[in-house]
Amino acid sequence: MNIRTQGTNPQSMSFTCQRCGKQLQVPPFRIGTEVRCPSCEHVQMAANNSPVETASITGGATGTGSRPSASVMATSSTAPQSATINTSLKLSSVDALSSDQVTPTKELFDRIIKQISKLYVGQDELVIGTLISLFSAGHVLIESVPGLGKTLFVRTLGHVLGIPFGRIQFTADLMPSDITGAPIFDMKTQEFKFRPGPVFTQLLLADEINRSPAKTHAALLEITQEYRVTIDGTSHVLDRPFLVLATQNPIESEGTYNLPEAQLDRFMFKLIANYPEKDEEAEILKLHSQQIDINKRLQDEIETVTSAAEILKVTTENAQILVDEQLISYINEIVRKTREWPGFHLGASPRAGLALMQGARTLAAFHGRDYAIPDDVAQITLPALRHRVILSAESEVEGHSVDDLLVDLIRSVEVPRF
Repeated sequence: MNIRTQGTNPQSMSFTCQRCGKQLQVPPFRIGTEVRCPSCEHVQMAANNSPVETASITGGATGTGSRPSASVMATSSTAPQSATINTSLKLSSVDALSSDQVTPTKELFDRIIKQISKLYVGQDELVIGTLISLFSAGHVLIESVPGLGKTLFVRTLGHVLGIPFGRIQFTADLMPSDITGAPIFDMKTQEFKFRPGPVFTQLLLADEINRSPAKTHAALLEITQEYRVTIDGTSHVLDRPFLVLATQNPIESEGTYNLPEAQLDRFMFKLIANYPEKDEEAEILKLHSQQIDINKRLQDEIETVTSAAEILKVTTENAQILVDEQLISYINEIVRKTREWPGFHLGASPRAGLALMQGARTLAAFHGRDYAIPDDVAQITLPALRHRVILSAESEVEGHSVDDLLVDLIRSVEVPRF
């Protein structure tokens, strides 16, 4: 159906396409609905920016239960490209946004990055996201194909931080007691004694976590939330700091089990490790082609620059970073919009907002600031939300990705100005 308004109509509205910058025109009843730019085919929410004189709009049929969509005709005038929101975690952006003030937390962050970069190249989102989670008392789910150095990164990080490192290889026959430990009968004393499992460490790599069934995953629920293990009614407290880095392969589906939503929500971030850039891969070839034992390299080349006590101290101090009321509203608006955004079947929980708050504080501290800004929130929104939302069936059929829809959502929320 074609709807056209002719002549001067002060009630018609115009807005700028978020992708190509075209000036688009819609009648008032289309404000707040989903429209498609005819120039770049980008689907977005029509925003109320300014009145225009004419508009031409072609209505499209929508499926049952979906929001109305439209194809909006662009005018001959082209608006300037809309401001780009930085939604990626990069070391270059950390340096660019850092203040002139050198704080103890920023100095510690710089020392850690310097040591890690001696053996581990690239993967900024993985490195920065893990450090934010560590200093925010969170956990990380890592998704990547094999061979990108996840184990090397965790081992290097453990050596730099000076805390114990442990690894559990998840398999289909892994039992919960293989993770937590179990009582063992002592023949000498004729009584049961608790034997701690591999989870009793401080930096735990849960490798290929989706290869184990739900009953095995359940062993981590209490651990990641309450930092303790309960066996036979007795609670065993884990040493802090405690960070779980769980990995899963996005390609292979045979012999794997989807993580339940309750398990996914326990992870502060879901980080994506992609293939390195050309120059980064060349650097990897130079660093790791001499067949030198990695244990020797860790011992000889990597310095321990902090301790468990300092990590806990910095984590406590980060909680004092100022988050303005307007920024709290900004975070709240982003999280709440995921529950009604077209393309999402399930939105994020309040725990997602807490992850954004805590992560923004820590990232601000890494910048050397004692206050958080909207950029801090935008850079961690994808890692904090991508595993907490579920695509609708229509979005999956149309080939939409979670990250693309989240970027569109972020750009639809007005950024507060302090």
